[in-house]
Amino acid sequence: MREKKDGQQASDLPVYESHPPGWLPKIHGSADLGYAGFHPPRPGQDEDALSEPNVKNGYILAQAVSVETFSVQALINESLNMPESLTKLEQLMNEVFLHRADRMPAIPPSTFKIPTRVTLNDAKRQAWFADLANPEVPLHRFGRSVPHGAKGHDLLDLLHTNNVAIPRAVWFLRVFGANETAGLRNKPTFVPTQYSIDWANVVTGYMKKQLSDIALPSAPRPGLNIKQTFKRVLADADSREKWMSRFTYCLRLLRTFYTEDLVDHRTFLTWLVQQMSTCNLAQAGFLTRLTDEYANDILTNRALARPLAEACLAKLFEICTTPAHEFLKDTEDILKVLIQRICLALPDAFVSPKMWSVYSQLLDGVISANDMNFPAHHCMDQNSRDLRRSLSDNLLDVKRKNEAMLFRGPIAQVSARLGAAVVDVKLLNSISGNTDMSAIPFFPANTNDASFKEKLDMLLTWSVTSLQYGDHRPFAAVTLIRLWRDRAHDRASRRGVATPSEFLQDQLFDWLDVSEVAGEAANIRDVALLYGKLVKHEVFSYASYIQRLIARGEIGLSYTEGSQSRHQLFLSWIPLFNATSSLTNQRKVILHGPRARETPEDAIEREIRKEIRVVLPDLFEGTSASPWISTKSLFEQCQTLINATRFEQVRTFRQWLLPVFKKRLSRAEGNFPSLFTPYLVAVELMSLTKCFHSMLDLTLAMLEQCTDAESTSSLLGTFDRYLTIWNCMDVMRTIVKSLDDLHQVLKHRGAQSRPLLTLLMKFDNGRYLGEASRSRICSDITAFTLALRPILDRPEIVPEVLPEILLLVGDPEDNAPSILANSLWIKYRASPDWAWRVWDNTVASLRQIPSIAPGSEARRTHALRYGAFLWRVDQHLPNGLDCDVLQWFLGPGKNEVMALNADAWDILKTVLLFLVVHGSLSITTILQGLVYPAWKLGTTEGTGQSSLSETYLSAANKLTSLLLLQDDDSNNTIPPFDLAEVQAIRTRRQAAYDEPHFALLVGSIPMLISLENNGELNEILRAEFTTLRCRICQDSGFRQGAYRNLDVVRETFENSPYLIDQDPTSENLSQKAITGLRMILGDSTDEANIYDWPEVTCILSPWKIAATTIQMQLQVKKLGRTLSHESTAVSAAANLNKLTSMLFHHTRTAEEAYYVGEMARGADSAVAARFLNNGFQYMANYLSGLQSSIDSSSNECIQRVGELLRVLIHVSQPFRNSPADFLTAESGVLEAFICAIDGGFRKMEIHLQNGTLASASTDNFILLSRLLQFALSFKHSWTPKAKDTCVSLSSLLFHFALQSATEDNLSMTAYPIFIDTLFVLYDELPNDSKSITFDPYRYYPNVSVDAIPLDMPPEYHQQILSLLVPSTSPSVVTNLQNTTHDAEGNLVFGSAVVNKPWEWIENLGEPTVTDPKEDERSREERAREHPHLKYLVKNSSSISLENFGTRHTSEGRKQSMQDDAAGQLEGCLRFFEDSVSENIYIRDWRETRWGAEPSPALPGRIRGDFDPEAAHAPELSKTQMQRASPTLSIISHSSTQGTSSSLRQQHHQSPNSRHSGSTYEVIDVDSLPGTSSSVRGKESMKRKVGTISDDDEVEIIEGPVNIRSTHVAKKPKAAKAPTSTRGKARKK
Repeated sequence: MREKKDGQQASDLPVYESHPPGWLPKIHGSADLGYAGFHPPRPGQDEDALSEPNVKNGYILAQAVSVETFSVQALINESLNMPESLTKLEQLMNEVFLHRADRMPAIPPSTFKIPTRVTLNDAKRQAWFADLANPEVPLHRFGRSVPHGAKGHDLLDLLHTNNVAIPRAVWFLRVFGANETAGLRNKPTFVPTQYSIDWANVVTGYMKKQLSDIALPSAPRPGLNIKQTFKRVLADADSREKWMSRFTYCLRLLRTFYTEDLVDHRTFLTWLVQQMSTCNLAQAGFLTRLTDEYANDILTNRALARPLAEACLAKLFEICTTPAHEFLKDTEDILKVLIQRICLALPDAFVSPKMWSVYSQLLDGVISANDMNFPAHHCMDQNSRDLRRSLSDNLLDVKRKNEAMLFRGPIAQVSARLGAAVVDVKLLNSISGNTDMSAIPFFPANTNDASFKEKLDMLLTWSVTSLQYGDHRPFAAVTLIRLWRDRAHDRASRRGVATPSEFLQDQLFDWLDVSEVAGEAANIRDVALLYGKLVKHEVFSYASYIQRLIARGEIGLSYTEGSQSRHQLFLSWIPLFNATSSLTNQRKVILHGPRARETPEDAIEREIRKEIRVVLPDLFEGTSASPWISTKSLFEQCQTLINATRFEQVRTFRQWLLPVFKKRLSRAEGNFPSLFTPYLVAVELMSLTKCFHSMLDLTLAMLEQCTDAESTSSLLGTFDRYLTIWNCMDVMRTIVKSLDDLHQVLKHRGAQSRPLLTLLMKFDNGRYLGEASRSRICSDITAFTLALRPILDRPEIVPEVLPEILLLVGDPEDNAPSILANSLWIKYRASPDWAWRVWDNTVASLRQIPSIAPGSEARRTHALRYGAFLWRVDQHLPNGLDCDVLQWFLGPGKNEVMALNADAWDILKTVLLFLVVHGSLSITTILQGLVYPAWKLGTTEGTGQSSLSETYLSAANKLTSLLLLQDDDSNNTIPPFDLAEVQAIRTRRQAAYDEPHFALLVGSIPMLISLENNGELNEILRAEFTTLRCRICQDSGFRQGAYRNLDVVRETFENSPYLIDQDPTSENLSQKAITGLRMILGDSTDEANIYDWPEVTCILSPWKIAATTIQMQLQVKKLGRTLSHESTAVSAAANLNKLTSMLFHHTRTAEEAYYVGEMARGADSAVAARFLNNGFQYMANYLSGLQSSIDSSSNECIQRVGELLRVLIHVSQPFRNSPADFLTAESGVLEAFICAIDGGFRKMEIHLQNGTLASASTDNFILLSRLLQFALSFKHSWTPKAKDTCVSLSSLLFHFALQSATEDNLSMTAYPIFIDTLFVLYDELPNDSKSITFDPYRYYPNVSVDAIPLDMPPEYHQQILSLLVPSTSPSVVTNLQNTTHDAEGNLVFGSAVVNKPWEWIENLGEPTVTDPKEDERSREERAREHPHLKYLVKNSSSISLENFGTRHTSEGRKQSMQDDAAGQLEGCLRFFEDSVSENIYIRDWRETRWGAEPSPALPGRIRGDFDPEAAHAPELSKTQMQRASPTLSIISHSSTQGTSSSLRQQHHQSPNSRHSGSTYEVIDVDSLPGTSSSVRGKESMKRKVGTISDDDEVEIIEGPVNIRSTHVAKKPKAAKAPTSTRGKARKK
């Protein structure tokens, strides 16, 4: 019964049929060949037959061929080796492909439709937006329609209010925009990206509206009582949170809009840059962060980067100067980072001269600051150093360019020779008695230096030219040459080379032979003096000189010849020193012939001796004669000596007069004072003939015979008077030694001489005496001081009134002055002010003399007695009377001297002159204390000044004339009375021409000019001032001091208050000042032609350049002052135009241009602006005459313009420091000049032939570019024509820049000039006043990137690209083109793909539509029967698939698998589908790169093989189970043995654990569980996966390993997950 039931139950069960898994594909798409690896059992199969062989031996498959060793390889190879085999195979494959292509269905047409707009009520609209904001509601629910209503800002507010997620909001806005443009798409002018521009305006307007809420309170305006309410949005917490939420939402939307091209990049970035320029500091805190986010796109184009750079600098400057600086630290840091990024990415943004002039210091501080923060890493350290170096290099490059375009740099002298000569002349003119001759760096050390010959020629010319002043010049030149010769000899002897004697001889001969200055007859006396000293010091060989003249056959050396050589004059004038008889005879034969027994020189010498005997009777006849009191009469007696040649003068003094003197000195003994009168006369004659060596020898010989202090005064005066000459002769050491010896002699005799000690310390000047000698002399001076002014505890107080001084008038004794001086000294010697009291009482006594002694002779006698008294007082003072007198003059003496009448002044003059002659007072004390205050009083007193003031002025004039100008006696009325006193005054006079008093003397000249033009003074007094000034200015000593202190002269005349006209309508004083300056400098004194151009030789001569520059600068400044007055502006402008016309007309060379520019430099802004505009006019006229062909006239025209540019650069350079100081160019003048530049460019453009820039015109192009830079660097107002011309010039310059950057015509000089000029043009061109929008690209070139040639340096190419106006922003269609195939199948490129961001809406997908009545098995069967439906393509996206040439290939693509589980499933499918085509290396690479830890997303059945915990995982759907793959290759990469314990350990390891070890793991592929019977029992490959550090290293172990599988997978049931990791084997 039970069996029956079982049989009945079995019959009720369905027959079991084995089906393949759902994921297993068929072997063939149409033929019924089964499934790959699926072999189910079937009824009647051979294995089921229970035959005897099968039972005994098991089932054995029969062999496919009769012999096991049989192979068809030979047959296959034979077929393949046939010639037509490949052709047949190819035809076969072609037919297969054609057949498959015919069977494939076509891509269906696009079914995409933009969701339409529908009108909803408020409730439904609100519900719709609520659903849109709900992430649980899929978007395909909204794919049919969107609500219509809100727009613009309201729409954005609605999205923010509903807090719609950004991706969903963007989808909605894209649909909204697509509907907005739906009606415009069919129009031919429709631009798909136009709505991006409109939407960018909406978004930026929305952001601007929000930013406008952050307003700062306006500063209170004084005088206006206006109540204002300030809305503080960010101060309140609620309003701040609301504002921040809305602004943040807007920024999030903006990021997506910007990325997906929904907002136009150019429009948005332009708005952002503009907002950075106009925002306040509160708004800047938000905008800087926004700018930092989008800075990368801004920094690709200079049109945006340059205004951004200026805006950042402006905001940073504003932050640094605001009181709220500490609260804006973050904004400040971001601004600094932005500036640094700009400097790194696009440094050309800072190439803007006017921006640089404002923010250069700030920019330098930002770039130099170490504000860039980098992570702490050794690589970042190197990168940070590189970045900082790049920043520094870029900043230096920017600075160099801006400074060049601002023309701030030093003006290079075109002629270094002339510039060096000017410097050398200033150096030589600075030589004085205190100069160390051995320390003057004049000659270069190397004789091979090219400048040595020029310096030697210049030195020789300076020593003899009449354009310089001073008798010391020849001696200075000889000393400098001799010192250089000695050093060169020492250097040559140390190195063992030839000495430069012959070289020096040749150079000196060449100068005599060719120099124009040496050949002038007026200079022969100085040339003879110069070469005589060279011969004396054996620097120049007279014998070699004669021999060279004879050797070259010089004609005209003898007086007997008809023609006369220039060297005949030199031979007859140059004196000989220590010459041999043979040399003297040779000279005599050459000059006078071999037959001459007596020469004219002998007769002249006899006549000279006769004259000297007459004037020196004391020396020759031994009889005393009256002393010479008139130098004029002395010179008249010695005309033969004065007119004789230098040769005759020197021979007379050295070979006759000096020996006579020395002979008399040796026999004088007690009659030594009798020789002082002949000595004074001899010194006067030697001074007149410039025989200073003879004078020195005579004075030293006289000094050796001195035995008392009184007899040294004349000798010391001679030394002091010619101090500069002695220093230039380099004999100061000899003089100092002689003075020191005399001092010791006098000291041993118990005598001391204060003048001797003073002169000794003055001459030594810390150079010549030893330390012991100098200390000894200082000790003597200290002892002398203590002896004359002892230090007492209670010195006697000097009373204010000393009646004994007044009583001196009535004392008839001759020695009364001396007795009185001695008594006063003995009584008051310890008092420091006794000399001052004595002087004060003496002046008071002198005022009483006119009333006491009515006669002039008696008055003079009393004056001389008081003078003797004061002289004795001076001898009792250790420092003399001079300082006390000066203090009295500058103190109470001012009023005292003003009260003196004419008689009292005569007495005071006599006293003062007596004291000056005897050395008790210095001339500088009288000038500083008496004369200058008188002149100053005359310039300040107004109408009604008393006659006493005129008396004071007249007395001061007379006193000045006697002290500074008189070289003769005073007719025995007042000192000087004899030649000794005349020489004494000359000695004291030198101090007035030396520093530091010379500045005061020069400063008095403007006072004299003012006094001359003072109409309130009488004509006689004014004439006195004129005569006095002219004589002072023409004095050689004064001019020598002027050329030594040219800067002092310039400052005096430029800044003197006495040269300013009180009447602005008068130019008289200014003209007098210019005339006075010309007189000082030795030029013309004609007042009618003060604005004429000076001689060209004066301009180019190094002797006069510095002086002429001072004169021109004074003229320019005076004109500037008169221009400021309306009444004189017209005449001043005419004079300035005349002056500038002459300047520009005569400026033809670079040397002239440089120094003319220096002359005009320093003018005020009005004069400089006039210079500038006149210069523009002249250059425009020259450029208008430029020819189109390069010829001599065109080159000369360009050269003239270049030199005028030099002048204007000099003039304008002082006004380049700040933009406020910039000069203003007249709009009409600038317009004409720019048009002229444009015309020059157009005419030169013809040289760009065949795309090649002619090298001959490159310099002209550069000059024109620099002219344009110079014109645009000034303040100006734009005219329409000038603007249009500059716009045209910008296109032309861009073309020039391209040409000069290409490889064929690369110019590393021209290209930077062109590109920098372009920067200036773009920055300076004004914005359109009618335009309300900010357009930074307005003037930039709108050229396609493809039009830019590639054959240029990369940095140039990148620089050019940064100037182009971006046609389109980078997007998804960048570099995409439409293509087609022609009839032959070739690819044809069409137009570029148009970006349609608003039409390309996201594909939302479609909801899955399944028939619930249809089970899964039916669907699978239908897919097998209709395989073409398996990969059915739906053309439902917004971009049609036709655009991509989509077609069916009958090859399916598996879905994208992002996680590990899906990747493992994909590996299973690849194993069954592609195992034939996938080799072992590809598979090993793929499998060993998957993670070891199974993903939680894996199906439970597969995870069960890895982790037992997967058994408790939730059940999976049938679809997931069908997609699961049991392929063995899934887990072959991670498990070594496949045990659960090992896998659990691996589950808790780090994902990178396979990289951490150093051992290899052996993986048994076949030992793992699997369900495929086709692979069961097969041998698998063992592989090692080492712990490797790089993904491209794979190690494969060859050889089969037979390992029995220990895990057999169990086939899962339909809808259940496996419950165990192990399973029983399936029954067969």
